[in-house]
Amino acid sequence: MKDIEYFEDVTSLQIAPRAFFSANHDEIMAGCTTDVYFVKTRDLLRENGSLDAPVVAEIFSKEAGIFAGLQEVLALLKDKGVKVYALEEGMPFSPKEVVCRIHGPYGAFGMYETVILGFLASSSGWATASRECVRAANGKPVLCFGARHVHPAVAPVMERVALVAGGCAGASCILGAKLAGAEPQGTIPHAAVLIVGDTVTTAILYDNVLPESETRIILVDTFKDEAEESLLVARALKKKLDGVRLDTPGERGGVSPALVEEVRWRLNLEGFSHVRIVASGGLNPERIQLLSQAGADIFGVGSYIAHATPRDMTMDLKVINGKPIAKRGRFPGIEHNPRLRRFL
Repeated sequence: MKDIEYFEDVTSLQIAPRAFFSANHDEIMAGCTTDVYFVKTRDLLRENGSLDAPVVAEIFSKEAGIFAGLQEVLALLKDKGVKVYALEEGMPFSPKEVVCRIHGPYGAFGMYETVILGFLASSSGWATASRECVRAANGKPVLCFGARHVHPAVAPVMERVALVAGGCAGASCILGAKLAGAEPQGTIPHAAVLIVGDTVTTAILYDNVLPESETRIILVDTFKDEAEESLLVARALKKKLDGVRLDTPGERGGVSPALVEEVRWRLNLEGFSHVRIVASGGLNPERIQLLSQAGADIFGVGSYIAHATPRDMTMDLKVINGKPIAKRGRFPGIEHNPRLRRFL
């Protein structure tokens, strides 16, 4: 893929038919996902002899959040002759706090403003939502089940961020977990239980088929009352059963604190106190707190993380040719932030 250097490169760009419409890595690096006005800017500045003017750019967010997306920014800017200072991934930031600063020739990175902000905005949004859930769980594991709620091209980005910056204990997306240096986690879908036709039979099959290293966590809301199914499965697998998963649909009231309390009580009553309760299905921080207090042990969160609002990131030029400068409403010159460290 030829790098986009001139506006003429944009007009002459031909895209072959493709099955999936997401950008590949080469297209991102070549500049195909940037806003076209940054390419027009290159032509203007080149004509003016100032394309490679030394500048300092600062990035901040209008809202507070958890910083993430830096690794992709560094991969994009590597070997481009720039210096990058930033917060570490997973660090909290305040509104208007400088989270990243880039020093170098404008022509080396200016065209990538769209891409850099996209990396940071989306990833910081997912990290922020993940951290909110982790805090609500107060030490109990939170698993990211968000892949089905976003485009598959970005699902691994989201689930990796949920682990490395958001603090989640695991993720179900295979690629996302692997990129975070973890193994994907998840049980089986309702489809498996429906096809087999019986929850206990499914649990026995799961135990027989899956390796010993896999935890035995079984869905118990498919056919019968959740407390009844939990006991039936526990009696069948006994000490082998690690947990039961409650994923009761909204049509039946969802997973409620009262349901969790009843399942916990009945399991304990029959000597199955070792069996953990996994709650999932439309969870958010408030529901996680309530279900945790009721006795839930693990939380699977999908849409709350996946649908997180991206942090509204902005990049401003603050120094040009060694002179402080800024658009109206912003402060000229570097805004010192001792929390930044150099990465490139």
